[in-house]
Amino acid sequence: MGENKLPILEFVLTNYKNFNARATKDAMLAYWNHIQRGGRMFWAVAGAMSSAQLGITLAPAIRAGLIHGMSVTGANLEESLFRLVAHQHYHDFPDYRYFRKEDDAQILAQRMRRVTDTSIPEDEAFRAVEKFMVPRWKKASETGERLFWHEYFYELVQTLSPELCSGPREECWLLAAAQKNLPLVVPGYEDSTFGNIFASYVKTGECNASIVRSGIEYMVWFYDVYRQLSEGIGIGFFQIGGGIAGDFPICVVPSIKYDLQQPVKPWAYFCQISDSTTSYGSYSGATPNEKITWDKLTPDTPMFVIESDATIVAPLILQALLECQQNPEEANRLIAERT
Repeated sequence: MGENKLPILEFVLTNYKNFNARATKDAMLAYWNHIQRGGRMFWAVAGAMSSAQLGITLAPAIRAGLIHGMSVTGANLEESLFRLVAHQHYHDFPDYRYFRKEDDAQILAQRMRRVTDTSIPEDEAFRAVEKFMVPRWKKASETGERLFWHEYFYELVQTLSPELCSGPREECWLLAAAQKNLPLVVPGYEDSTFGNIFASYVKTGECNASIVRSGIEYMVWFYDVYRQLSEGIGIGFFQIGGGIAGDFPICVVPSIKYDLQQPVKPWAYFCQISDSTTSYGSYSGATPNEKITWDKLTPDTPMFVIESDATIVAPLILQALLECQQNPEEANRLIAERT
């Protein structure tokens, strides 16, 4: 027998029959169908997915053309870069559930910042990147140049020499996105470590706040980006977590329709992976039907909610899609047989 080129796809089709497993399978198959028909997909990524190393599958998916735009928190943006420059200096804490306050105080004394069961090293990550980013901010302040937040990171990640990177370059989604100049929005970037660092330099007068284009400018830019991405059969929306990373970009459709009073295509697909319990008043836990009332989705939009841990589900979906992309005929044959 030949080598199985579709092990994850076959595993999902064989085992994922009901409940969240079925939602995972159906969302993956609808994603693949959308891509095959010439559609595009936009990802919204909240949480600490970069520290959780989602880049292992996210970066190849970007390079393979399975992702065509992204909205990420400032933390996810910078933490992808941190993983690239300081990966070997991270320290894991598999027993974090049993830590006392004194244990976390000791981690602080070691100049580490814990993120669940792993940690970001301050000196090798924050301060190492700061040495490169701050001079760039100061130069922009001198010249009056204004860039979006992600553009500073796109510049930096592509100019870092390999000897300064301890993490695998092929697993850095930020680098993959920068190399493709992937459309990216970073709403609320101020709520990040480098957002705080930037604020401190503005406070001391060493940098001008105006060198970073605003969130309103992000939306104005995104109006045109969305129109381009939604050409043809449209662009889907794949969301991890809740909050501003998802809220900001999904609103572009009703804003174009009602605020600009211009025609616009609705989102062509929707999937959210969230461990938030569906409830009234919980946006991250609300069902997609609610978005119909805001004219973000339509009754005909393929909609999926996967109530699970994105660190488990997202890599499975991405790997299955990568297998489909690499072996489309075999994948379609298998899908036809198993569904």
